[in-house]
Amino acid sequence: MNITHRDHQGITIIYPEGKITLGDGDQELGEAVRTALERGSRKVILNLSKVSYLDSSGVGELVGCYTSIKNKGGDLRICGMNARIFNLITMTSLHSVFDVKETEEEALAGF
Repeated sequence: MNITHRDHQGITIIYPEGKITLGDGDQELGEAVRTALERGSRKVILNLSKVSYLDSSGVGELVGCYTSIKNKGGDLRICGMNARIFNLITMTSLHSVFDVKETEEEALAGF
């Protein structure tokens, strides 16, 4: 799992790449979000456009990231999901919890 990030006008955009599964990317994603929060970020976008696979552990990590950000008074948006990941998020009803946008531009626009 490779994770990069960039800051855009006070918004941290995190770009995980690869699989977010048990033992492969789940902990790294959580660490990237915690690091952003420690640096003072309160507006975070997870751009999942380069995530090829997400399992239940990865879904759990997304929920953990959401909770960590909300507990710090922040806001999380998720964008760029492929059809399989979007279907998983929909099946678990998390699309009603997460602020899901199709593109990074849409996610940025609402902040």
